[in-house]
Amino acid sequence: MFKTRLLSGIVLVIVLVATVGTGGNLLFAFLCAISLVGMTELYKVVGVQGKLLGCAGYLAALIYYGLLWVQAVENVTMLSIMFLVLLMAVYVFTFPAFRAEQVMTVFFGFFYVAVMLSYVYQTRMLPDGGIVVWLIFLSSWGCDTCAYCVGMLIGKHKMAPRLSPKKSVEGGIGGIAGAALLGALFALAMNQWKGAGASPLHYVLICAAGGAISQVGDLAASAIKRNHEIKDYGKLIPGHGGVLDRFDSVIFTAPVIYYLSVLLAGNF
Repeated sequence: MFKTRLLSGIVLVIVLVATVGTGGNLLFAFLCAISLVGMTELYKVVGVQGKLLGCAGYLAALIYYGLLWVQAVENVTMLSIMFLVLLMAVYVFTFPAFRAEQVMTVFFGFFYVAVMLSYVYQTRMLPDGGIVVWLIFLSSWGCDTCAYCVGMLIGKHKMAPRLSPKKSVEGGIGGIAGAALLGALFALAMNQWKGAGASPLHYVLICAAGGAISQVGDLAASAIKRNHEIKDYGKLIPGHGGVLDRFDSVIFTAPVIYYLSVLLAGNF
């Protein structure tokens, strides 16, 4: 299992470096694709995959990415309302084919997966996005690694004992501190090698916030799995599970990094 996780992890890193590093059309297509895969994983959990209700979710995701492509995201609120109306129409005219919680999960899945993952692309498209976008992965996966190491060494107090018994408060704090340190080192490296003029303090704040939010994302994905008594969302990434298993923290971190980057625009 370790070899499988390692090899698939290396492949995943290569894919990310290629797509995120290139940006533009390639990253857009990649995120659109994995958003649909992630929605499929979630919709399978609640039994709407391949059914009319699930298809409505995919349609909304494709329209959303279309709006993002033509830079018309100001219409997302209108899309959301129309999407909800469509879901309720399917619900009432096919009653009792679907349950209310299935309708709510389809609506939730659109935002949770498609909209939030799209912030990786939106961050990449910022003026300094070629550098800032890596803070998403640095803060989420870096925090996860640091939290694991600190938790193994000194973890005593359980963070969420009924949800994730192995996670500790000490590990969570260590993860945030580790993400902040990685942010500072990344800023110094970019200044040295790329002449970026990045503020280490800003990167520390961004990565610390991203690290904290990433843990919420990780636990939220675990909670959904516990509620439905499944181990993994899928098997797309050998040894890691599905898209939602591997990108659960990134989903939450990406919007945070984007908005903090916009808030501090001109200071990078």
